[in-house]
Amino acid sequence: MSLPRLVSRRPGGLRALLAGSAVVGLLAAGCASFPEAAPQESWQSQPELTPETAPEPRLPGEAGRVQPSAGAGTTPSSSVPPPNGCTDYNPTVIATCLASVSAVATLPGSAGGGIGAVTALAAERTTGRILRVKKDTEPVVVATLAVDASGDGGLTGLVLSPTYAEDQLVYAYVTTATDNRVIRIAPGDTPKPILTGIPKGSSGNRGVLARGADGALLVATGDAGNPAAASNPASLAGKVLRINGSGKPAKGNPTADSAVVASGVHAPAGLCVSPDGGHAWLTDRGADRDLLYRLTVGQPLGEPAWSWPDRPGVGGCAALPSMVWITTSTKPGSQILMLNPDGTFNGKPVEAKDQENGLGRLGPLDLIDDNTAVVGTVNKDGGQPVSSDDRVAVIVRPDSAGSGID
Repeated sequence: MSLPRLVSRRPGGLRALLAGSAVVGLLAAGCASFPEAAPQESWQSQPELTPETAPEPRLPGEAGRVQPSAGAGTTPSSSVPPPNGCTDYNPTVIATCLASVSAVATLPGSAGGGIGAVTALAAERTTGRILRVKKDTEPVVVATLAVDASGDGGLTGLVLSPTYAEDQLVYAYVTTATDNRVIRIAPGDTPKPILTGIPKGSSGNRGVLARGADGALLVATGDAGNPAAASNPASLAGKVLRINGSGKPAKGNPTADSAVVASGVHAPAGLCVSPDGGHAWLTDRGADRDLLYRLTVGQPLGEPAWSWPDRPGVGGCAALPSMVWITTSTKPGSQILMLNPDGTFNGKPVEAKDQENGLGRLGPLDLIDDNTAVVGTVNKDGGQPVSSDDRVAVIVRPDSAGSGID
């Protein structure tokens, strides 16, 4: 059976990074609303946020460092100051002073217009808030969901509907007082659960979401602290589920009346499908190592495609036909695993050691285009947060210049 295809909404590439501070405000909202985006702005390259000088990332198709444009008010790399309260001088940062960011979703229209055009939804794990964020614009609360954030639970998954441009529907994965569940959020309406009864435990409550072009939602669930549940066909814990927008088993599932399409998940951190639908991946934090699985609907997870005995803390993932991009938190940064045409890996992961140093622990990841992505930080979940944490930023994939980041 073929995998669901994703709708590609991210043509083109980002060419420069904007200098300026990210401003954030915490707003309150009753029911879901989706305000219009602010006007686009230009952007340009800038070093990482650290008190010391940091290398600038190479941009797609360009050799060497990208120099700041004259007259843009860029702070010299030798004197980039640390954050001042919620003001962050890293020009890649588009939102600051959030709770730990558990999920991000890039909104349509973010590609091709520079960092000023990037708009995203950001989910806070512990507060249950979903915010619309954009550089130099105060975040707007789209919805606030009731969550139980004890352990690793809370609001942990977020994905747009395949027809978001028309219906503005958003799906979220949350932990409640009694279970884990998937919730549908529509503008001006009360958020509604569409799939309930996913087991809840003292741990293993995190769930992540992805989507296919046919409208099916992929849901990876934790094992609720009970590894045996992951192999129990009667349990929704430790599974990959495939459902429709109403929470029912999607058409084409191996078993017509079952949402389960794969078993054996422990603590999922990322779920992603390539735009051509040819590759699907799941990152999982196993009992003794971090894991990357190649997902084939209807087949067991089997052996991992890659594993990390040093446990860098795998997080969100993004997929293209030629690579898998994975964030890490215990070892801050991100990694790229390149793919050969036959689907095998082309060498060891390429690590981003420089461009993301100022961000710290990285969690969720969502592509803007083939070379750039929106990422959320999780420094308030066991890291060393700075005054502007947690943040949402735009990053460039490590190999986008052909030889990675120096």
